[in-house]
Amino acid sequence: MSHVLAAVAWPYANGPRHIGHVSGFGIPSDVFSRYMRMAGHDVLMVSGTDEHGTPIQVQADEEGLTPREAVDKYNRVIVEDLHALGLSYDLFTRTTTGNHYAVVQELFNALDANGYIVSQVAMAAISPSTGRGLPDRYVEGTCPICGYGSARGDQCDNCGNQLDPVDLINPKSKINGETPEFRETEHYFLDLSAFADALGQWLDTREGWRPNVLKFSKNLVEDLRPRAITRDLEWGVPIPREGWDTKRFYVWFDAVIGYLSASIEWARRSGDPEAWRQWWQGADKKAYYFMGKDNIVFHSLIWPAILLGYDGKGDKGGKPGELGELGLPTEVVSSEFLTMEGRKFSSSRKIVIYVRDFLERYDADALRYFIAVAGPETNDTDFTWTEFLRRNNDELVAGWGNLVNRSVSMAAKNFGAVPTPGELTADDEAVLAVARDAFATVGSLIEHHKQKAAIGEAMRVVAEANRYLSDQAPWKLKEDKDRMATVLYVALQVINDCKTLLSPFLPHSSQQVHALLGGEGVFAPMPEIRVVPDLDGGPDYPVLTGDYAFPAWASAPLTAGVPLTAPTPIFKKLDPSVVDEELARLAG
Repeated sequence: MSHVLAAVAWPYANGPRHIGHVSGFGIPSDVFSRYMRMAGHDVLMVSGTDEHGTPIQVQADEEGLTPREAVDKYNRVIVEDLHALGLSYDLFTRTTTGNHYAVVQELFNALDANGYIVSQVAMAAISPSTGRGLPDRYVEGTCPICGYGSARGDQCDNCGNQLDPVDLINPKSKINGETPEFRETEHYFLDLSAFADALGQWLDTREGWRPNVLKFSKNLVEDLRPRAITRDLEWGVPIPREGWDTKRFYVWFDAVIGYLSASIEWARRSGDPEAWRQWWQGADKKAYYFMGKDNIVFHSLIWPAILLGYDGKGDKGGKPGELGELGLPTEVVSSEFLTMEGRKFSSSRKIVIYVRDFLERYDADALRYFIAVAGPETNDTDFTWTEFLRRNNDELVAGWGNLVNRSVSMAAKNFGAVPTPGELTADDEAVLAVARDAFATVGSLIEHHKQKAAIGEAMRVVAEANRYLSDQAPWKLKEDKDRMATVLYVALQVINDCKTLLSPFLPHSSQQVHALLGGEGVFAPMPEIRVVPDLDGGPDYPVLTGDYAFPAWASAPLTAGVPLTAPTPIFKKLDPSVVDEELARLAG
């Protein structure tokens, strides 16, 4: 068994997150982490809110808040939303902690000592109306390489090349549309070109990655060049150098270091400050990074370059920093984009479904199911209310929910408990085998990040159980109670297995099924929100964490005689009018 790091992309704290965000980083990472824990691995799932940079200042200004007040507000919103979705973080923290500041500065100092930080005069994009620096991503224009009209100031999403805002043709600010001014200013740069060989060799060793991630990353290696890691900002992690008081670390640099700082914070809170090392330095460690495709380059090239530089493994050599040698990602698991009713999500244009709004009207597992079975795993996928309604009513309610409801109802009505089975027939043995055999298949698919196929296999078992129940027709066996007992026991045993097979995807309803079958205690552990003190003297803040004890990934035999009561439906059937109502909301 391994120590498995689930490093989940950090949602930006300049507003609430929408369902497109959690389809990329949230649900897939939780499904993977829940399964890996059940399979016996020691999982550390970490992330937090990304809280620095100019966009935070812009949002704060719009709301009449200080940057700290703004991130406090949206940190709380995001924590509550991810909690409601049941995302089982060991620690979901934030980047405005003393611990994070110290870890960022440690990595910077070691990179500098090893020669990978260079000081250069650069042309910085400045907002004429505010005098503030503009983040590269907030400057758009025409790509000078391929001619794409909506290239960002950090890279072109069309050709994948790294850019600087000054390179763009006809650059405009995404914030207010004005043409930025460019002024000379001194900044620190990470010399990415010094890692081209090491990164290329490392990428050549990667097996099993999604082809688009690996191909995209390899295509960019030869074009790497020094990239600025500081900006003229008022809000961010301070730079530990004299004369740099008016500058801060660029938000992309401090955010990727969050995976390490969150691991260290978790260890400090666990009572063993060195515990994080098992996920970063142990011989059995594996690290999986989850994000949307717009963040591939930061996780497949830039973060590995930082780690290589800290370890002293780039062209300039060096030695590991005070934390010791740090491990590279095992895999970068990138999802594609989720669109909505044929359009890209856009908060500014009101083309959006915020997680909180969604969960006020629909079950968390209904959203989790849609993302698992129809989400943007390897291709852009469109969320439509018609398809959501169909998946909910035809698959969750009529398929899985109906199997549970009618089986438990008949057993409770006729026996008042899990019935004692008689001799099993070939049909009984066959359906039980289908459920048992699914554990290996579904587990392997989840482990290899093929979650659509995995939940498809689990739902195939549900379909087989429904077919078995219809074929055996226990409601017609009132004159043969022994056979009725056997059929219902077999159906309930398969349901018990399906409960486990589906629990990484549908933890809330799996817990309900556990209780309906007479199970006691927690079957599908959930995160909790805890308000904790900053370990280094800052203000208290909420985190997501949990005391997780997961059941084994295996068929568990039901005990005959356990009392059963008439069930309540585990899923809500939606009225077709939901589609018109939601489209009307979208139209304004």
